[in-house]
Amino acid sequence: MNAPEGGSARALRGVGEGRDGTGTERVAGLESPAGRPPRRGSADPVRALMHRHHTLCAHAVDALEIAAGLEAHGVTDRTAARFRHRDVFSLAEELYARVPRADRNGTAGAPAGGASAGAPGTGPAGGPGAGEGYPEACIPAAGAARAGFPGKGGGWGGRCAAVLQLLPGAVTTATVAALAALTSRPGAATPALPAVPATPAVRTAVGAVGVVLVVLAVRLAVRSGPLRARHHGTGARTAGLWVCWTAGYAVYGDWLFGQLLAGGPDLPTATPRADVATAVALSLAVLPAAGCARWFALRARRALAASRGLEEFAARVRPLLLGATLLFLGALTALLLGARAALDHGAPAPAVVAPAALGVLLFLARLLAVHGFPRAAATGLACAAALEALATALVLIARLPGLTPLGLPVETLTTAAGPAAVPAVAAGVAALGLLGHGLRALTGACAHSPAPTGPAGTPRP
Repeated sequence: MNAPEGGSARALRGVGEGRDGTGTERVAGLESPAGRPPRRGSADPVRALMHRHHTLCAHAVDALEIAAGLEAHGVTDRTAARFRHRDVFSLAEELYARVPRADRNGTAGAPAGGASAGAPGTGPAGGPGAGEGYPEACIPAAGAARAGFPGKGGGWGGRCAAVLQLLPGAVTTATVAALAALTSRPGAATPALPAVPATPAVRTAVGAVGVVLVVLAVRLAVRSGPLRARHHGTGARTAGLWVCWTAGYAVYGDWLFGQLLAGGPDLPTATPRADVATAVALSLAVLPAAGCARWFALRARRALAASRGLEEFAARVRPLLLGATLLFLGALTALLLGARAALDHGAPAPAVVAPAALGVLLFLARLLAVHGFPRAAATGLACAAALEALATALVLIARLPGLTPLGLPVETLTTAAGPAAVPAVAAGVAALGLLGHGLRALTGACAHSPAPTGPAGTPRP
């Protein structure tokens, strides 16, 4: 972080020298004629900005958070030039130096240079008028701590978070092993694992319990460590529904589409066939997803500290986002190939395209939610779910008299590339859309500000 042009110290000294002993303000050393007070605003253009964003500046941990808030409010380097500064970071350093820190009770002091907390346009701390219009992700709470940032510690600790992120894979593997034991030959029972009557009801019960435990394990894993979404929004409430739909379609979609194209399924005698390798690989991928998210967050924060402007910061972050996505894609592909080699006896490599596309989609959606864009994440997941539902509906509608052409596109695609082509296209298109959005949204300073850690009842602007 470079010092602002003119320097914070000189700005403070200029404010102090701008008043005489009686407290009357002088502009550029000229006395006002006829004893009238001089006009304000031309000698210290930053003061109006201090009044307007007083709450943001008073509660900021460092100048980087002020720069993130200004950038979210539309202040660019060109705007900063009107305040006699080279860039937004330079302007943020002067604001950080001139506005006193808020105390532990959340009460902000008066800005330096004689501006009081009750001056017009400032408003009380956390009240309307100061910092209005900022996204929640860009307004640090009073006493925001570094511990809320990924990789900087936390309540659970790094090791405990890693254990929690391994939990979904462990629960899924245990469920698959239990179902395999129930479907094994009766003579395969051992004293340690006695034979259990493998009735359909028992297998269904074990599978249902396993699914519930996996969902709870995933929920626990994403609520700690680098995958924890610290900025909640309206999209976060519906994202879980779309995740369940797309994951369920990845596990049972091939069987369902095969049955639909063959004229089935024959209910209620049809028995769903799950893609076990995909389920195991996706659950094990939670740990590498957390590692890639932490890698991206830490290096983006370092790039924010080293950058001298918003354009330079965006140029540094774009390769990081692409690198994190490719790194996770490589880890997920290795897990998928290993799981299929162990469980599907060496399934062909193209069979991993659809679950790999879904894994990248889920990773990008969670990365956007973690950095303050839950609505965009939910939109991407909803698009993938809508495409999958549309393809299924078209196959069913094509059975009606006179509507056969509606199912031709889906039938042509599945004939050429198999039933897995439908989720591959749906998840791939949605993942590309989220990646394009992330290259814009995650390259702003606002996306990398520390999370609010104030009391739950503290009102936000």
